[in-house]
Amino acid sequence: QTVEHGFPHQPSALGYSPFLRLMAIGTRSGAIKLYGAPGVEFMGLHEENNTVMQIHFIPDQCQLVTLLDDNSLHLWSLKQHGGASELREEHRFTLKGPPGSPPSATQITAVLPHSSREVLYLGTESGNIFVVELPSFRVLEDRTITSEAVLQRIPEDNCNRRSCELVEALREHPKNPDQILIGYSRGLIVLWDLQNNKVTHHFLGSQQLENLYWQRDGSKFVSCHYDGSYSQWPVTSDNRQPEPLENTVPYGPFPCKAISKIYWQTTKNGLPYIIFQGGMPRASYGDRHSISVLHGSQQTAFDFTSRVIDFFIIFSSEPTAEFDDPSAMVVLAEEELVVIDLKTAGWPAVHPPYLASLHCSAITCSHHVSNIPLKLWERIISAGSKQNIHYSSMPWPIDGGTNIAPDPPQRDLLLTGHEDGTVRFWDASGVCLHLLYKLSTVRVFLTDADPNDNMNTLGEDEWPPLRKVGTFDPYSDDPRLGIQKIYLCKYSGYLAVAGTAGQVLVMELNDEDAEHVVDHSEADLLQDQEGYRWKGHEKLKTRDGPVRFEAGFQPFVLVQCQPPAVVTSLALHSEWKLVAFGTSHGFGLFDHQQKRLVFVKCTLHPSDQLALEGPLSRVKSLKKSLRQSFRRIRRSRVSSRKRRGGGGNASEVQEANAKFDQDTLQEMELAPVQRKIEARSAEDSFTGFVRTLYFADTFLRDSSRHCPSLWAGTNGGTVYAFCLRVPPAERRMDEPVRAEQAKEIQLMHRAPVVGILVLDGRSTPLPEPLEVAHDLSKSPDMQGSHQLLVVSEEQFKVFTLPKVSSKLKLKLTALEGCRVRKVTVANFGSCKTDDYSENDLAVLTNLGDIQIISLPFLKLQIRFPCIRKEDVSGIASCVFTKYGQGFYLISPSEFERFSLSTKWLVEPRCIVDMPEVTSNNHVHNTSGMENTARKSRGSGKNPGDYGEDERKSGRLMEHALLNDEKVLKEIQSTLEGGR
Repeated sequence: QTVEHGFPHQPSALGYSPFLRLMAIGTRSGAIKLYGAPGVEFMGLHEENNTVMQIHFIPDQCQLVTLLDDNSLHLWSLKQHGGASELREEHRFTLKGPPGSPPSATQITAVLPHSSREVLYLGTESGNIFVVELPSFRVLEDRTITSEAVLQRIPEDNCNRRSCELVEALREHPKNPDQILIGYSRGLIVLWDLQNNKVTHHFLGSQQLENLYWQRDGSKFVSCHYDGSYSQWPVTSDNRQPEPLENTVPYGPFPCKAISKIYWQTTKNGLPYIIFQGGMPRASYGDRHSISVLHGSQQTAFDFTSRVIDFFIIFSSEPTAEFDDPSAMVVLAEEELVVIDLKTAGWPAVHPPYLASLHCSAITCSHHVSNIPLKLWERIISAGSKQNIHYSSMPWPIDGGTNIAPDPPQRDLLLTGHEDGTVRFWDASGVCLHLLYKLSTVRVFLTDADPNDNMNTLGEDEWPPLRKVGTFDPYSDDPRLGIQKIYLCKYSGYLAVAGTAGQVLVMELNDEDAEHVVDHSEADLLQDQEGYRWKGHEKLKTRDGPVRFEAGFQPFVLVQCQPPAVVTSLALHSEWKLVAFGTSHGFGLFDHQQKRLVFVKCTLHPSDQLALEGPLSRVKSLKKSLRQSFRRIRRSRVSSRKRRGGGGNASEVQEANAKFDQDTLQEMELAPVQRKIEARSAEDSFTGFVRTLYFADTFLRDSSRHCPSLWAGTNGGTVYAFCLRVPPAERRMDEPVRAEQAKEIQLMHRAPVVGILVLDGRSTPLPEPLEVAHDLSKSPDMQGSHQLLVVSEEQFKVFTLPKVSSKLKLKLTALEGCRVRKVTVANFGSCKTDDYSENDLAVLTNLGDIQIISLPFLKLQIRFPCIRKEDVSGIASCVFTKYGQGFYLISPSEFERFSLSTKWLVEPRCIVDMPEVTSNNHVHNTSGMENTARKSRGSGKNPGDYGEDERKSGRLMEHALLNDEKVLKEIQSTLEGGR
């Protein structure tokens, strides 16, 4: 397993380092992920699997601290190893109170990493603030700031004991690191002098406090409150109690929701940016997830479709800069990451290069295409760029670290089909899964929603000024629009997509917008057989007349299956201009050049009533399912009784049982590792369900002439083979394509057929359509005899062609006790020489194992555990690539990528260097002496004035030296030399 693509499932915390320009996201399952420039990714996992509550980067260091919901703190470091950086957990620590103290005494609510990089300040529910040393996490008890100590230094008439309960916020003074601002839940705010252990100022808010933010020069700070208000407070030179300069309820006067976080950013033009989360009127907009940006007369409330976890602003972090001048706002919502460009008029969104919200509509299927030709790649990108004109052109603002992974050797596409009828094209060549283009099939059909509706249009006087942002939209206009199968021919640019209501669309790529009529054709798979009545959903209604399509893939023909059941299999042959499709009722072949149905074949068993109740049917009965289960159990019991001797007296039964046991033992001796697999009945439900379709140019009638053919495999273990007559190119439009059934194979064990493959005279799988024409594959060997490989859920079987006589088989279920879920041919190249490669079968089983099986001899090469067997949806979502990689969903929003090949490996490889940056009053460098000298220059003291601080700097120097790999190597070589 190499990299995770997509958006982290259930994010819970966000952190950002202006020094490293890296962002960190924590999740409810205890994962922590760091992101920088595209390709710079790190992942760590807490052993406890607890929710990550807070993430804080240590100032000017390659370190961060996480707080989990079990109240434990964890120190993580980015360290170089083997030429690349790695994220490692260094220490863990749980704050413990005195014996007998309640848990609230040490329940951490606020964390402040001090700019000295030596200590963390930990605010707790009890109101006490503990100080712990870094990196050892040793509690410095003599420096604890107790609530009693704070109360003693505040006039009694201003507050009581409960005023200092629960620390909501801790903020270091931006100009004086010896002062910190402490905010308590009930509204009391104090400025604490760390050197003299005293309160220099105290501020009394009238409302419950949510958060604090210092203005850049340290002369003022802003507090935000539970009632939807924020206040600006001056920090005066005298000790009198200040009143707020202003107290604003931006969306008042009616009761408002809490403002949970606020930024006050200064600019050159004098107008500040005031950015805050929440504050909406409770009654009308209490269910909205919003962040408001105010700048002069401009005001926008960005409205997110999922809950906002946290956000931060990217602004000038240079200590010499006079203003903040914010450039971007980064918002982590529960289902997506949204970045807003604050420099460009209108504050547009920035297109993210990673952390794509894959599940903006639920993923229903996937399709991978390797090695895309450059021309097609550029045309897809061109179509996508026309869709992205409303995005900002600003470069990605989170750009820390350096990607040192080699450039991808080829261009790969991952296509995902979605519940809302869209297909998304992702660049899957490298570490970042990046959206190139989005195709929508909705325009072909009439739905309740008008595609011209614009959710973002606002009236001029609309208040609050809400604006929808983000792409996450889990609601589908109609579940019948869902995409179930995708097939893209990378050589011709033809694309076929099939959906939940039996719709099959064939499309071609057009570089310009176009308006045209989509041809309609119906395929009656029941062929007017009597006694069948479809109880499922209706087909989708189509638009009459011309339909306008934007540049990209545009449908030119729609084949509608009747009954409109889910399309279960799809195959496209772009050279013959044919598309084959299958449902639970049968399969059909359509000529998309002549726009004519070639044939349909009904595969429905007479007793198969369940196939007539669609997945969206309300009449599906639990009783029927139970009844069928009991029938199956009863049949298996009856058949075993028959085998054991059903009638006669007791002695005859006993004798028959003894003989049965003896026969069983003999059978076990013959095949000691094989299990008895009970044959399925032809009456089992969904036997006509078409699982796989396959086009091949092979020998079907006799060994002297090869011809185009279509193969279909069903759930009941039946394989159908049809001979096709495709007219030559010059007469292609004049003569019809003809089809005739040539073979029908019934597997004895009746297991579902999941794969069909024809091997040529060299035992090589036949090339893809047009692959030989583009000189990307050798011509298939048509001299030697061809072989047919049929893969069922239980076994692999090779037949000779054209006689279809059994040659060899591998009984997977009997040997391994598992069933085949996915199978594909993968080409494995040698990582040492370009001259050698081999084709094997990559097989995923219901146990989550991946097995590599050789061709044509069906020998098991190797087995890998990959997906947990309990993860049924992960196994169902797995898709293999042509060169031995794969993807599967580990959550609704994330693909796990894996590789079975040593040659084709896509994984993050990046480095984060320690920048030399001035921060506040200090310049931090890995050299301790230089650090002390610069520190004394920065704060206007002589080196001799330090005392304790100098000793701390010595400890820091020692820590820095011991973390320097060069220094450690020198020490090691000296010791080895001495020895």
